[in-house]
Amino acid sequence: MRKADRLFDLIQILRTAKGPITAAVLAAELEVTVRTVYRDVAALQASRVPIEGAPGLGYVLRRGFDLPPLMFTADEIEAIAVGTRMLQRTGDAGLMEAAESVLSKITVALPDALRAYLSAPRFYVSARGAPSPRIADLSAIRVAIRNEHKLRIAYSDERGNRTHRTVWPIAIAYCVEATLVSAWCELRNDFRHFRTDRVLSLDVLDEHYPVSGHALMSQWLEKVGGKEETGAVARAG
Repeated sequence: MRKADRLFDLIQILRTAKGPITAAVLAAELEVTVRTVYRDVAALQASRVPIEGAPGLGYVLRRGFDLPPLMFTADEIEAIAVGTRMLQRTGDAGLMEAAESVLSKITVALPDALRAYLSAPRFYVSARGAPSPRIADLSAIRVAIRNEHKLRIAYSDERGNRTHRTVWPIAIAYCVEATLVSAWCELRNDFRHFRTDRVLSLDVLDEHYPVSGHALMSQWLEKVGGKEETGAVARAG
């Protein structure tokens, strides 16, 4: 068992105990040596976890203390770290900035003994992925989807043909090679998927969809058959 998981389990044991627990009992439950328990207790105390007691007498967790709301196991911490770092592949500057903010907040909330899993992770996530759109503001598109606002875009297809469209955006698909906006297109009177790196101009309109976003999403999912790879089931543009 890794140290971070062991510290988490140690706190859990002390939280549910009805009285002092000796290091020997803790060592047996955690399947470690008594000396390791002493070191772990000292590490938690240094991280301001209110454990009281002494070797030979037993340990208790001060009444009223509870795990912080952002207490995770080592695997959960690493999952968060990997997931947030993979956002750099989306090319969405707004999401990347939000991910860094999330990591900062979680790092501050974690006990010192667990912070290394975020501050010095032992893994690497390649930055290779979809190109960042030069014009399309993905943050603005996400807001438009949440508020069910139409977009007015100028778009260039793969052959360089330019069109102006009014679309009802319902989803963003972050694919490996491109980021797509899935939308109902008034020009084509059908669902279409627009590569954000081919958007030449974009304006968020004050006008709302004439139908609910949930209804549109249901129709879109029915059309694409629930598949995640939207590029494989519908034409772009």
